[in-house]
Amino acid sequence: MNAPWHAGEIALQATLGAVERMDEIGRKVIRDYMPDQHRDFFAQLPFAVFGSVDADGRPWATLRAGEAGFMHSPDPQRLQLWLPAQQDDPAQAGLRDGAPVGMLGIELHTRRRNRLNGRLRALDGERYELAVAESFGNCPKYIHERDYRFERMPGEPSGLPPRRLSRLDALARDLIARSGTFFVATYSGDGQDMRVDVSHRGGPPGFVQVSSSGSLLVPDYEGNRFFATLGNILLNGRAGLVFPDFESGGLLQMSGTARVVVDGAERHWEFEPQQLVWREDALPLRWALLAK
Repeated sequence: MNAPWHAGEIALQATLGAVERMDEIGRKVIRDYMPDQHRDFFAQLPFAVFGSVDADGRPWATLRAGEAGFMHSPDPQRLQLWLPAQQDDPAQAGLRDGAPVGMLGIELHTRRRNRLNGRLRALDGERYELAVAESFGNCPKYIHERDYRFERMPGEPSGLPPRRLSRLDALARDLIARSGTFFVATYSGDGQDMRVDVSHRGGPPGFVQVSSSGSLLVPDYEGNRFFATLGNILLNGRAGLVFPDFESGGLLQMSGTARVVVDGAERHWEFEPQQLVWREDALPLRWALLAK
């Protein structure tokens, strides 16, 4: 196979002296097909996280829900999705025929997660097929266990309009301050070479700090050393974040600029939101933390 990592990922792996080891690992774990275990996993999920890029090159992250089976895999190279358009979702512009998309399947009550990146192909008005470019698993680190229920039927709109924000308001700051989970979309390359990725970030509630000016500071905890997210940011300085409100079904979506700060073996990244959207009751799902 080709080299598993791009220049941004390799640069960060080099700060840990792990380039050769990660090259070896990457060639083993990054596949151009889905293992049967992943195919079965995606088919049982009630939601997935998607990363897309709009016409202005802005990445967006979003969550889409459906009854178990809204994603299914007819063969190891393809994942078929029920993905009806949601015009109030800023990620919708990049969820189109021929577009590169990143997807994360995550099951919060079991802390399992698997990633899939590829290109969409429209099958009809509401169904798409995602052709596999990269498929790999992730460890359960930093995932808070939550169980879910449906508040309404998937596909039934909330009826509440989105609110575009000029900056983080009190509600948005409160959500970030109590969040132990968010998702981030990034990408590398352009045109036919564009690869979009979306990943999970977790920590203790309030692990993301918000400055008085509204920029976000995110610690980079020790993980699998893939550096897909930070490597992409290193290359193009852009990111799209989504903070779910698990209790209300709301989504705080942001797209903006980002930069990686490396201090020896320690890393963090800073995010400056430029476009912000609050979608109250965007999801039909509600989650509750499981007691430990």
